[in-house]
Amino acid sequence: MVVEDWHAKLPWPGVDAHKHARGRLGVVSGKATQTGAARLAARAGLRIGAGVVRILCPPDAAAVIAPAIEAIMLTPFASDEALKAAAQGMDAVVVGPAAGVNDATSANVRALAETGAALIVDADGLTVFEAWPGELFGLLDRDDVLTPHEGEFKRLFPDLLGKGRETAAREAAERAGAVVVLKGPETVIAAPDGRLALNHNGVPWLATAGSGDVLAGMIGGLMAQRMDSFDAARAAVWMHAEAARAFGPGLIAEDLPERLPAVLALLYAQGG
Repeated sequence: MVVEDWHAKLPWPGVDAHKHARGRLGVVSGKATQTGAARLAARAGLRIGAGVVRILCPPDAAAVIAPAIEAIMLTPFASDEALKAAAQGMDAVVVGPAAGVNDATSANVRALAETGAALIVDADGLTVFEAWPGELFGLLDRDDVLTPHEGEFKRLFPDLLGKGRETAAREAAERAGAVVVLKGPETVIAAPDGRLALNHNGVPWLATAGSGDVLAGMIGGLMAQRMDSFDAARAAVWMHAEAARAFGPGLIAEDLPERLPAVLALLYAQGG
């Protein structure tokens, strides 16, 4: 198992660790019929080590989510201002998976940008800004992470993919002022300061619904533990693929968080 220099930066807990010291992660859910993505992301964030994980959901989704979670906490919110209040004190927040491409999602992203939490913006949280990407970029800072697949990337950066994936990701990160994870068979991770990494252990089993939600939660879980955003993205992308490789054919997204302990144990044995 070959890993890169992010291995030395993984946030292993010390003997005096407690749950709040290990970081607080929030995950914003969609409406009652679209809660699975948030639950996948939240479980992945918890598995990768965040000490406290809380799903923030519209009121109609609470009754659906509550019976499906245990260690993960739940807070309903009825407006973007209520979401902002609920997210106070969180170290990182995942927003966008199955959120809906609507005014509420864009308002929620704007509200979360005012909390001080590092943001992982994925899926609908990206697409909702297709007509005005500059507004999204104006909300971000260098600790935030965007996680587009190529289709979502084209919506925000329609002029860049023709330059090749590496150049496109690097220029996108500079333009957005945030880390960009351009997903694909060889995922490219770019930071606004020019750092660039390619992930080489991708596997075809990840081509399944929900795998990107798990990745967003993994990145968020590491960022909640105060890992540098670029390093957190690199580490999560690698571990995501390694978990899928270990499972093999038949993988579904629900399997990925349950494979993380084995991947983490191997990393820890190599020098945690």
